[in-house]
Amino acid sequence: MELGYTVYFTTMDELMRDLRAEQISTRSKRRIKHLKSAALVIIDELGFLPISIAEANLFFQLINSLYQHSSVIITSNKGFEDWPKYFGDPVITTAILDRLCHKSELFNMFGDSYRLAHRNTIFPAK
Repeated sequence: MELGYTVYFTTMDELMRDLRAEQISTRSKRRIKHLKSAALVIIDELGFLPISIAEANLFFQLINSLYQHSSVIITSNKGFEDWPKYFGDPVITTAILDRLCHKSELFNMFGDSYRLAHRNTIFPAK
């Protein structure tokens, strides 16, 4: 917040927990409110753990509320072609991607894992 911008970082798993509990948990409601007011929202690890169609709908509602209001960064080990299977519905996936990709810069990174490359004490090079 050094320049006056607020940033909210979460993993997809943590986000799903908060979205599911938002209606019954004051803590989750407060987290989601803070997330929605941030200038930049970073969602890490989309695609690592499965989600239900109900959760995909909650995620769509969140992305829709952030659309043209906040900047969003999402990290994923899945390509867009895998997202319909992950979200369980090609229509909701299209709606999510439509909002995320509009006026966006997309970065597709390839290569070895940075973490593993720098852990040669555990995984020695062959």
